[in-house]
Amino acid sequence: MTKVAIITGSSRGIGKKISHYFAQEGYSLI
Repeated sequence: MTKVAIITGSSRGIGKKISHYFAQEGYSLI
């Protein structure tokens, strides 16, 4: 099953860190 994460505000700060984490864990980011 494909893992998908929807992250808002990912251009800077904690949102950016969270998006990098999910990308490393194999999530498809939207």
